[in-house]
Amino acid sequence: MNALATHVLLLLGSAAVIYFACEFFVNGVEWTGRRLSVGDTATGTILAAFGTALPESVVTFVAVVFGKGDAQRELGVGAALGGPLVLSTIAYATVGLVLILTRQPLRGQANVRQDFRRLSGDQGWFLAIFVVKLALGLVAFAFKPWLGFLFLAAYGLYFWQEIRGGGAAGEAPEPLIIARGRPGEAPLGLSLVQTLAALLVIFGASRLFVIQLDALGPTLGLKPQLLALLLSPIATELPETMNAIIWVRQGKHRLALANISGAMMIQATVPTAFGLFFTPWRLDHSLVLAGAVTILAIAAMFVTFRRGVISRAFLASMSLFYALFATLLVLLHL
Repeated sequence: MNALATHVLLLLGSAAVIYFACEFFVNGVEWTGRRLSVGDTATGTILAAFGTALPESVVTFVAVVFGKGDAQRELGVGAALGGPLVLSTIAYATVGLVLILTRQPLRGQANVRQDFRRLSGDQGWFLAIFVVKLALGLVAFAFKPWLGFLFLAAYGLYFWQEIRGGGAAGEAPEPLIIARGRPGEAPLGLSLVQTLAALLVIFGASRLFVIQLDALGPTLGLKPQLLALLLSPIATELPETMNAIIWVRQGKHRLALANISGAMMIQATVPTAFGLFFTPWRLDHSLVLAGAVTILAIAAMFVTFRRGVISRAFLASMSLFYALFATLLVLLHL
């Protein structure tokens, strides 16, 4: 078997492992949230988002702190911009597409409109933080690194508000996978064991996925810069996207959207703080382009979510923002 076929098989295999591990993760995190009484929304925005976004934040931390040379540190900065772009476009588009394929309606439901109006608050938070994040990458001044603490404080405040107003608990999740056949509700200990074990598998399979993607880039003739900005962020945000597919397929779009929203808040604050602490945080034209498209996408969702007139087609159309970014990025590099 040649090297190309091996990389493709490992890429597909790792994606399959991520999906099945996410089945265990979403099941475990739902039970964890239920046992901790944090509500459905906070389960998605805090527990699930923290679990799937933490490994990516650690990768960014390692790149900017221990990276050998400016190139590796710049990759960490790129990840801090690429992640939110993928979440605000591809991840939301995936929710819309799965809703269409499974024929689940959204329009006209009062509780759906209320959910989206609540999520518009997250979009507003993210938009304000992200604009500051992008603006800081365009200027240089002596005390810029100290502003990293403000980003950590912003996430701390968001975390506190979400936990306090985490929403009502929904219906009981499906039986805990590792405790099927056991009577009664799943205990917290077993829920945590399943959630953390699934998270470790997701992290390992995601790393393998990224490695195979990096190896396939030169074979496909992709420049390293294009690979880092176009494909690598999709790979690193694959767990959130897989979670969204599973939850929407189960009819739990609230959890799917909350997971994406919470992951975006982490990506907007924690990796940015690391970048400010350990790099000059100067953004090149490609990263400014990624940030600008992210702002456009989030602004469109904020207005629509606030009005409560969301539709499946609108969510699916968020992929057009990523297509716009990809087209402009290729033209920029040409």
